[in-house]
Amino acid sequence: MIQRSLLRPVQAIRHLPRPYASRATPIARGATQRLPAISSHHGLSSQRYYSAAAEPATNPSSEPPNTSSASSEAQEQQDPAKKELDSKNREIIDLKDRYLRSVADFRNLQDRTKRDIQSARDFAIQKFAADLIESVDNLDRALGTVPTSKLAPQNSDPDIPPGDREYNKDLANLYDGLKMTETILMGTLKKHGMERFDPSEGEGEMFNPNLHEATFQTKVDGKEDGKVFMTQQKGFLLKGRVLRAAKVGVVKNS
Repeated sequence: MIQRSLLRPVQAIRHLPRPYASRATPIARGATQRLPAISSHHGLSSQRYYSAAAEPATNPSSEPPNTSSASSEAQEQQDPAKKELDSKNREIIDLKDRYLRSVADFRNLQDRTKRDIQSARDFAIQKFAADLIESVDNLDRALGTVPTSKLAPQNSDPDIPPGDREYNKDLANLYDGLKMTETILMGTLKKHGMERFDPSEGEGEMFNPNLHEATFQTKVDGKEDGKVFMTQQKGFLLKGRVLRAAKVGVVKNS
């Protein structure tokens, strides 16, 4: 009974028409069909049936997606926005730096302009003061020519005749008037920033090439080298700037 049940399907397949038989036993792609072996003593040859189809190739699309490529694509999509943001940040920093530099330059320009205006105001009378120096020098020379002995009252001196006594009084009055004029003139010049200085007054100043002009050097006992002991011509300053250096004699003992 078992052998008959096994032979029936095989005989049925053999008696089918060729096209129908080929369609009756389709073999799925990639599947392997194995029929049971039949002994040769039952009148059938021992055959084994195998699928001739090759194993399906691996479908790359069926593989799981690569996470690194997906992240790189997302990063590339985000890069334009990030680049634009970085560019705008750099532009903001650059504009802020330019703004601060412009403000600093403008403030420096304001300060420099104020200094120039103030300097122009301070030294506007420089040429006038330089021309006035000669008049002041002449007035000072005139006062220096009068000896002090003729300025004091000398009525008690029997050696001076009465006519000369009256003359000395007039000379003293003239001297006092010139001295008052010089004082008022120097006060007016000082009000506008012009000052006169005498480096030999008192104990004498040390020689300063920025303020003094040495005309000669000589030995002077009791004074150290470099001291100013005589003034030939007084100096003038205008707002701290040397308008004319003082001409002096300097001590040189060594």
